[in-house]
Amino acid sequence: MYGLYTADQVRASEGAMAETVADGVLMRRAAGGLAAQLREFLGSTYGRRVVLLVGAGDNGGDTLWTGAELRRRGAQVTALLLAPDRAHPAGLAALRRARGRVLPVHDGTLDAARELVAGADVVVDGIVGISGRGPLRDPAPALVAAAADAGVPIVACDLPSGVDTDTGRTDGPHVRADLTVTFGTRKPVHALAAPLCGPVRLVDFGLGPYLGEPHAWVLGDADVGRCWPVPGPDDDKYSQGVVGIAAGSATYPGAAVLAAGAAALATSGMVRFAGSAADEVRRHRPEIVATGDITDAGRTQAWSVGPGIGTGTPGRAVLDAVLDREVPVCIDADGITLLAGDRTLRERIHGQPVVLTPHAGEFARIAGDLWHEHGGDRIAAARAAASWLGVTVLLKGNATVVAAPDGRVLVDPAADSWAATAGSGDVLTGMIGALLAAGTDPWWAAGCATLVHARAATLAAGRHGQPPVPAPASSLQAAIPAALSGVRAAAAADPAPPGASRG
Repeated sequence: MYGLYTADQVRASEGAMAETVADGVLMRRAAGGLAAQLREFLGSTYGRRVVLLVGAGDNGGDTLWTGAELRRRGAQVTALLLAPDRAHPAGLAALRRARGRVLPVHDGTLDAARELVAGADVVVDGIVGISGRGPLRDPAPALVAAAADAGVPIVACDLPSGVDTDTGRTDGPHVRADLTVTFGTRKPVHALAAPLCGPVRLVDFGLGPYLGEPHAWVLGDADVGRCWPVPGPDDDKYSQGVVGIAAGSATYPGAAVLAAGAAALATSGMVRFAGSAADEVRRHRPEIVATGDITDAGRTQAWSVGPGIGTGTPGRAVLDAVLDREVPVCIDADGITLLAGDRTLRERIHGQPVVLTPHAGEFARIAGDLWHEHGGDRIAAARAAASWLGVTVLLKGNATVVAAPDGRVLVDPAADSWAATAGSGDVLTGMIGALLAAGTDPWWAAGCATLVHARAATLAAGRHGQPPVPAPASSLQAAIPAALSGVRAAAAADPAPPGASRG
């Protein structure tokens, strides 16, 4: 588990640390770490052609100092100055002392700069740093495009230029990095725009003691594996938590089968299903206790409700009956649409142990004003919605954001997009319900289920070999046990230190 820190937080922390060390030390440490990562990326240094895209400010300075280090190790280094009058003076002097080549980029040199980029072994993106806003400005887009056209890898210094540090948004030309080397700590961009960053390597130069509470957290496999409930010697099917599922219909039983089956695979306790799809659920999962009505469902410690129940009067009756149980609830799909249109329902869930799991469209229905107010900042929007609704909000996406009413936020940067398929949300709903029934905190339950869900999607896509291929939600559901085995193995290999939180 690690924290994500905003640009403002990082600047404040670096400012505090800078008061305790000699001038230029932080930049030299960052440059040394970036140079080491580039040496590893290239495999060898001598004779390799390295082109630096150098903007103004400290990010450009980091890149220039890195170039000087690589030049001393035998690399052929050329710095393309995109803002010649504002290049970092000390970094530029260091590169020149190391006999690196420097080329100011303007209309008369742009073609030569493109040729240098296209002939490089690696391009280092030092165009803008964490303070940068908006898309790339000329002449940067032409040089970034030249690298892409020639298949030259780009290593980003701190973050891909043109991608917003705090939100991961892009509004025009930007860098898509093959590797990102960041300094001091990770930033939201590294989770929210993970596909644009490539693998992220952290250069730790001692900033930790100066960092406060993170803007958001990212769970690791070991974190989830340590806290996922498994039966002990004194457990039985009831003590592990009984989850109820209200989903689907006799006409459209798919949501019921996916949600209930996922709950069964996510826990070895007990699953009860209530609804008109009971026969189909029993046919697929005979271990599930399935009845036609919630009043007959028996004792439960939590419910998952919403997928496929409809948004008319019958669906509203199902949601009301689940909320009457006064146990933790995961609400998805049609349940969210019902909440969006009924203030009374929203008031019923406020302050209760409830998880909402909207995708972007559902989020817009239930909290659209907050989305517009926060300008596409998914962390800020989810955090505001959780506070307003008084429940945990799981905003789905390639990077899923889980916000608790008290302001805590988890971000899960999925390694791929294989979960973007019909029915996968129903699977996630059932998994969250199983964790809620086991007594897991709603925020933690949503975050843990999201990570395992993503791992299961990856496994399902790869089950037919490499390269992976799209897999339906039923295959994702079937991969849940293997995904759980993976996170538990990670936990066994990386046990928590004494006194560490296990969620």
